[in-house]
Formats: sequence, structure tokens, C-alpha cells
Amino acid sequence: MRGYDLDLLRYLQVLIEEESVSVSARRLKISEPAMSRHLAKLRTVFRDPILVQSGRRMTASSFALGILDRVQEVVRAADGLIETRALADLHNLTPTFRIRANDLIIAALGLPLLRALRRDCPQCELVFAPEVDDPASDPLRHDSIDLYIGATDVMKPEIRRQTLSRDTMQAVVRKDHPILTEGVTPETMVRYEYISVSRRGRAHGPIDTILRDQYGLTRRIAMVVPNYHCMVESMKDTDLILPLPGLVLDNISLEALGLATFEFPLPLPYIVAFQAWHPRRDTDPVHRWLRETLFRIAHTALPDSHMS
Repeated sequence: MRGYDLDLLRYLQVLIEEESVSVSARRLKISEPAMSRHLAKLRTVFRDPILVQSGRRMTASSFALGILDRVQEVVRAADGLIETRALADLHNLTPTFRIRANDLIIAALGLPLLRALRRDCPQCELVFAPEVDDPASDPLRHDSIDLYIGATDVMKPEIRRQTLSRDTMQAVVRKDHPILTEGVTPETMVRYEYISVSRRGRAHGPIDTILRDQYGLTRRIAMVVPNYHCMVESMKDTDLILPLPGLVLDNISLEALGLATFEFPLPLPYIVAFQAWHPRRDTDPVHRWLRETLFRIAHTALPDSHMS
């Protein structure tokens, strides 16, 4: 094969995609010196630098960029040859799947997903990584998580994503809140103070933008909390308004808590939940099985009224 084999083509693919020896080494779980040796061999085989210095970083050569599509196709085709065998062995595998998601998603999908995965792969383990302030694309790129499930994070261009659900925001108030008898309008909405739920401490969002731009109104934020759990049971004792997604409300006993809800009279955007993964996982048969299982479970566990 003219001095190269399938493994060397894998190194070539990753080096062109990542344009970094160190990042490529982390992705393939080998040492940087080993990756440097593979790069040196690739340069000899193809008589091209593959990666060239550009300022403080490396970039793929024009030759490397020109062959990337064909290299990816060859690697995908080779991986496809073992796909049937890999899925047939699920019962004997012991994979650990690492997923980053917020507490709302985990509460809705965690156990249903685990049950579904273990029907085919009884020895698998599901680890939900904590949400942090780093962009979700970073752990996907560095292979420290297998999937990201969320709604707000901006993904890097190469990250694959698939919509799982569409949701809407509603307001939670005590069951005898005066706004329920006054009538809910943009004008009555701003007479009361609000609680904002944000793990990053953000007080304002789409509600404020629409009130300001379309109605010239401003609502008052009295409190910002990292999650809804800490406030929902106390809402019956206050005139504050707590906006929450429908996914949360479907799992709260509103009547038992003395609460009621109303829809905002505003053209709010949908909250679009999605799963995201790095393209290097596209043709991994076990990872694809994970994604397909999650997609199926999301359409079962999430209420139809919130699905796209």
C-alpha cells in the first residue's frame, strides 16, 4: 500500500481536521511524540508537509485539505465493515457513556435512557458530567464527553447536532395571584417582579427583549437563582412570577403546591433542545446506537406538546 495502512490514514484524517499535533494526540489517546512520529511518516509517504506553521498555530496544507474528503470516505468505509459485528457484540461490551446535560434534562431522560441502553447493552454505564461555564464544544472536541444535550450553547461549526424537542416558557404564580383576575397582558406583566432561573447568573433574556422592543416596557428582576428547585415550593407565599419551560411544569404537582400557570402573551422563541457530538463519532456504530436510542427516548419521555 505504498508505505501506509488504514491506521496511518486515521492519523492523517485527524491531523488535517484538528490542525494540531497535541489536539490530535488527545483525540486519538496517544502521546504527542507518537503523533509527531506519525506526522513525520505521513510527510515522507505523501511528500507533503501536511501541516504548516502559520503564525503561532499550524494549518493544513493545500494538498492535505484537497484529499481530506477522500481520506474521510476511506476511513468511513473501513469502519462500516466492522459495524455489524460491533452492534452484535453490544451484549458483551462494557462501555461508559459520558453525557453533559442540565438537571432538567437529566430528570426527564436519565432513567428512561439508562433502561433503554441496558436492554441491548446490560453492562453499560451512564455518567452525566456536570455543567460548567466552558463552551460545550470544547469537551466534545477533546473527547472528554460523548454527547452534549442542551438548548442554549452555541456550537462550533463542525459539531453535529440533532433536535430532540421544542418547548415554550410559561409563568408560574400562586393560584390566587392578582394577575390571573386582572388578565395577562404585557402591561399587567410588568406590574410584578420576577425570578430569573440561570445557572450562569443571567437576569435577562428573550422576555425582556420582546417587552422592550415591541412594547417599550421593562420588567423588574427581583432575584436570580441557579435552578428552579430552590424556589418553586415557595412561590405560593409571594406575588413574584417565575418563568419555567413546559418540561419542568409537566413534572410539578401545581395543585398540591398551590400554584397556577399562564402563557406569556408574547411571541417568544421556542426553546430547542438538541443532542450534539463531534463528527469523528459519526460512523462509530456504538456511538450511533447511543444517539439513536437517545433520540427515540426523547420522543417518548418528553411530552408530545413540546416536540417539534
